[in-house]
Amino acid sequence: MNLNKAIIVGNVTQQPEIRSIATGTQVANFSVATNRFYNDRATGERQQETEFHRVVAWSRLAEIIGQYVQKGSLIMIEGRIQTRSWDDKTTGAKRYATEIIADSIQLGPRREGATGGAPSQYADRTQPSPRTQRSAPSQDEPPMPTIDAGAVTEDDIDLKDIPF
Repeated sequence: MNLNKAIIVGNVTQQPEIRSIATGTQVANFSVATNRFYNDRATGERQQETEFHRVVAWSRLAEIIGQYVQKGSLIMIEGRIQTRSWDDKTTGAKRYATEIIADSIQLGPRREGATGGAPSQYADRTQPSPRTQRSAPSQDEPPMPTIDAGAVTEDDIDLKDIPF
């Protein structure tokens, strides 16, 4: 059995680039930074290591990313790892890029004044949180669920399978 699956949770490092290919399909390219914290064995000091991941999303996911995601947004990406290669036109050298091809995304909570991200479904909107104050979503704005590239209908979901 083989499995190619990547799940990352991090912050978008730059404004996503949204473009259309010749067929009219949209594609989003952006990068996500993830952090790892650990204690240095020699000094005992807390250290931080940051990794940067290239992410590519297609079709409806690309449209949603263009609409809701911006630099600094917290996002969870689930997808597969793909390495592509090409010949550099100027040097003739072979170039490689390893990317995560997004299958689904989940948007993080909105920061005050930001348009990217989704409202937290667990936040009590009647009382501001002691850590952050969030405004209630407007009536025009639909709630942002987890978005999956595969079409899932209500008939595919069985309430017995939900663990809560």
